[in-house]
Formats: sequence, structure tokens, C-alpha cells
Amino acid sequence: MAINDSDLERLRQAKNLLENPGIAARATGALGRPVEALIDSLPQGAQETLHHAVEVSLQKALSVAVSSLDASVKEVPDNWLHKIGVAVTGGIGGFFGLAALAVELPISTTLMLRSIADIARSEGESIGSPESQLACISVFAMGGQGAETAEAMATSSYYATRQILAQSLNTAAQYIAENGIAEASAPAIVRLIAAVGSRFGVQVSEKLAVQAIPLIGAAGGAIINTLFMDHFQDMAKGHFTVRSLERKYGEAAVQQAYQAL
Repeated sequence: MAINDSDLERLRQAKNLLENPGIAARATGALGRPVEALIDSLPQGAQETLHHAVEVSLQKALSVAVSSLDASVKEVPDNWLHKIGVAVTGGIGGFFGLAALAVELPISTTLMLRSIADIARSEGESIGSPESQLACISVFAMGGQGAETAEAMATSSYYATRQILAQSLNTAAQYIAENGIAEASAPAIVRLIAAVGSRFGVQVSEKLAVQAIPLIGAAGGAIINTLFMDHFQDMAKGHFTVRSLERKYGEAAVQQAYQAL
């Protein structure tokens, strides 16, 4: 079945969101300073703290995803309400700096997951299913730098990310469907967290670099967290628009149209 004009325009809008610059570019535009240079100025040991915080945050988010997300349908997601929530946590993180990351990041990640799920439901996802819940988690891997193969990058960064995560997501969904709970120590869950975390961690390091700027304070932390939420809301809107079109037309047809735009 050929993709009609209105759906093709939806796909075009989704691609514009998914292939646009990530959090580093947005933060650079807001602050007037290249974020990549700021990462080098992070204190020694920051990467170890970052890695642990990312892992814990994704474990907590995954626990939320498979246990307590509301499966009711919502036509309009509460994007601004969730932005206010992360702005508050970002203000705390900006005030206390690196020391607050272990507390602030899990809260911010869970709030972002709630927003991602809101957007997923607005695009017709059956959010009560493990497959849809894990599709929400996968959004944290989108829009950042990654170690894609040259073959994957020949298509697009969005489809490259989906290709990289596909096996981990399928295995984790099967595990959750069979066991009914996401044990963090289960090999399927460990592999998924590692796959998502390796990409999410790059974006968190960009966020942390901005929050570590001397004198940035609570206001700057709130700004960077709002940009962070805005980024993942865009990724979610694009991703779940594509998935809704795939349910209608089939994955191969939508991917071919996406690449042709």
C-alpha cells in the first residue's frame, strides 16, 4: 500500500526531528560555548561517576517502564508539565554540581520516561506491552553520537540506532513477557542497559559538562535540563510517529520512504 500524502508529511516531520542536532548543539546554541570543549574540563573521576549514574538511572527507568506506567490512552501529551519537572531537578543539579548527579539523574530520567510514554500513547502505542515499554527506553539512545558501522551510517543515524538495539530489545522483551518483571541482574536486561547506556551516557556527559561550568548555578542547570527534555521529546515524537506508520504500511515501506525524503 502506497503511503498517502498526509502520512508522508508526518514522516517528513518525524525525520526532521530525528535527524536534527542533539543536546550538545542545542546547549551550544543556548550558552554560546562549544560543549565538546567543556567535556575535557570535567574533573578527574567524573566519567566513573557518570557511568554509575547512567546505569542506575536506566535500571530505575526500566523498572518504572515494566511496572507502573499508565496504559490509558492520551491524545495530547503533557510536554510542558514534564519540562517543568526536569527544570526543577536541573536547578538542584546546577546548584550542587557533580555531587548531585547520582540523585538528580535518576529522577530526571524517570520524568523523561514519563514524557516519552505520554508521547508514545498519543501515537497509538499499546503502552502496557513489554515491546512498547522497551521502545520507550530505547529513545534514550537516540540522537547522540555512537559507534555505528559505516554500513549502518549509510542509511541514517535513526535507523542505525534501531539496528544496533534490535537484538537487545527483542531479547529483553521476551524475558519480561516470560518472567513478568525486569530483574536488573538478568543477562537480557544487563545487555539492554549496556546498549542504551553507552549512547545515553554520551549525552549525559554533555549535560554534565554544562552543569559543571563554574557559576552556572541553579538557573543554568534548569535551562540545560529543559533542553535535555526537549531533545528526548523530539526523539520520542519522531520515533513513535515512524512506528505508527510502520504499523499501517509495514516497516520496509516506511524505511524506504524515510530514506527517500
